[in-house]
Amino acid sequence: MKKVITYGTFDLLHKGHIRLLKRAREMGDDLTVCVSTDEFNAEKGKRAYTSYEDRKYILEAIRYVDHVIPEKNWDQKIRDVQENDIDLFVMGDDWKGKFDFLKDYCEVVYLPRTEGISTTKIKYDLGLTDSEDWKEEK
Repeated sequence: MKKVITYGTFDLLHKGHIRLLKRAREMGDDLTVCVSTDEFNAEKGKRAYTSYEDRKYILEAIRYVDHVIPEKNWDQKIRDVQENDIDLFVMGDDWKGKFDFLKDYCEVVYLPRTEGISTTKIKYDLGLTDSEDWKEEK
């Protein structure tokens, strides 16, 4: 059985999130999603609109997802890969190269982002932020 893991905040779930999860799951037999906790987001200077518990609940309901675990800090990835017998680490290509250190423990793949959609853009469109960082995500 090939085990896959991915990480993210998964706030304001949208088509890009679902496509990432679907593609990640298609690359293996079992998908673990590691979701940033509210406390970890605060450390990163981010605030999710939806609470960790609600994001976890939503992800557990998605057919591509087999397991959801909390992401509490940047340094847990190696431990997560080892403890969960992960074969493949998958992230969006906006993170390309950032997790290559995991290649000593598993295969690492960066998938292309879904164009035209991001949580940052949704927040901007809804007036929840005046940051136009989403323009840099293209």
